Amino acid sequence: MHTLFRGGRVFTATGSFAEAVLVRDGVIVAVGSESDLVRQAPAHETVDLEGGLLMPGVTDAHIHPVQAGLEHAKCDLSEIYGLDEYLTAIRAYADGCDKEWIDGGGWDMSAFPGGLPHRSQLDFLDRPAYLIQRDHHAAWVNTRALERAGITRDTPDPADGRIERDADGSPSGVLHEGAMDLVGLLTPRPTTDDMDTALVTAQRHLFSLGITGWQDAIVGSYAGSDDQLPTYISAAGAGRLKARVVGALWWDRTRGADQIASLIERRAMAEGLDRFSAGSVKIMQDGITENFTAAVLEPYCLCGGTGLSYIDPGKLREYVAELDANGFQVHFHAIGERAVREALDSFEGTSPDNRHHIAHLQIIEPSDVPRFAALGVTANLQPLWATHHAQMDELTLPYLGEERSAWQYPFADLERSGARFCAGSDWPVSNADPIQGMHVAVNRTEPGGSVHAGYPTAQTPFLPGQRLSLATAMTAYTAGSAWINRSPAGVIERGRPADLVVLDRDPFGLPEVEIWTAKVRLTFVDGEAVYQR
Repeated sequence: MHTLFRGGRVFTATGSFAEAVLVRDGVIVAVGSESDLVRQAPAHETVDLEGGLLMPGVTDAHIHPVQAGLEHAKCDLSEIYGLDEYLTAIRAYADGCDKEWIDGGGWDMSAFPGGLPHRSQLDFLDRPAYLIQRDHHAAWVNTRALERAGITRDTPDPADGRIERDADGSPSGVLHEGAMDLVGLLTPRPTTDDMDTALVTAQRHLFSLGITGWQDAIVGSYAGSDDQLPTYISAAGAGRLKARVVGALWWDRTRGADQIASLIERRAMAEGLDRFSAGSVKIMQDGITENFTAAVLEPYCLCGGTGLSYIDPGKLREYVAELDANGFQVHFHAIGERAVREALDSFEGTSPDNRHHIAHLQIIEPSDVPRFAALGVTANLQPLWATHHAQMDELTLPYLGEERSAWQYPFADLERSGARFCAGSDWPVSNADPIQGMHVAVNRTEPGGSVHAGYPTAQTPFLPGQRLSLATAMTAYTAGSAWINRSPAGVIERGRPADLVVLDRDPFGLPEVEIWTAKVRLTFVDGEAVYQR
């Protein structure tokens, strides 16, 4: 039996709109006018769009679902804000469990003076605490946790991180980047069942947001988290994984090219699976601006320093060349303009056929913008961050300076230069809802329903000259990200899988400031409804 989607507008992600879509056996068989499709299939079932929009399923090109699922089952601070609210939630969680550790996360740096909480604020607990910051680039720990790890004023900083310290040199309770592992690896390990439940729970949530595929941006052990590869392989083999997923295998920055052989073996473990492959490698080249670990070309204002390049740029070129020669896609984390340049430099001479991409791209020195198109490197956007919010206004702009601040999230410049886009959320670092991400890409303001919407400058556009059109943003989240994953979905055209999303209203018909109000009503994978509101 055919299914006819009608009664609204269809965004095909191929540069056009349509009136109706016909599906049979999980595959799109026709796109066009309703009358033409009815003639093709007089006997059909109907999905009434009720004036809403039919769009392709979203592929999130940079996300951490298993980690998100695990964190939401722990002490979850991601939906609240401020020290008092954090402490109330932590106390309630501790009172309600007998776990050896209090672990979880989701706290926001902007809730603390200078972006830094202190161990003493958690010392009311009778157990060690390890709480990961919202961006996953720092952890807040108490004195018991520091003592359990043997961290004292004499403990040196690791090469890829920093132990925040009080004036007398004592550890203050914040561990940045690679220093997180000093405590994180001591926390209780999730069981196989914990990991599987986290993935299934995360998949259910993502389906509710219209996300039918993704690229997991860290498949491996990092910042105290365990390797997710066995979880994905098990779920794909058993049919629990219904989304189309690519795993980006973690590049261990403490090692060199010797790890490539093991990455090839790990990739082979996923061969033959219908819903999961592992042909990408994730390289984190720097940190974040808020703790001054993002790699920049000129020193930070007020505090000095130029951040961290986790991998020597010369060696980075060798590693990327070898990964490319072995058919891997390389997925970079690059925040600062020096890290972006180092990533682009490493792609010189590589094959565009491997569909390399750089995520985050907070700061790009203007002369590097055209290099994305010239090198065939895709810009992987996380639009939600491109607004005025406390972390931007208080912990970033004063330290970047006026000129460098204007280089942030240059989406329109990238588009004008011919760059290819994909897009993602970085959930649980930020909200997974792609409609909110599209809203920010178009408006450069906070979505009206977001946690930061009450901030004084939230509705002041951030560098408004870098706005994208809604069609461009939606195409990045659908066709662009599906292309990065080599997924057959992502566009609505004949022969494609019927991975489809019905929105309750047509955002193309709304005032741009109301794009965020559109919600998912139905999500389909291979023509099967996997979510219904």
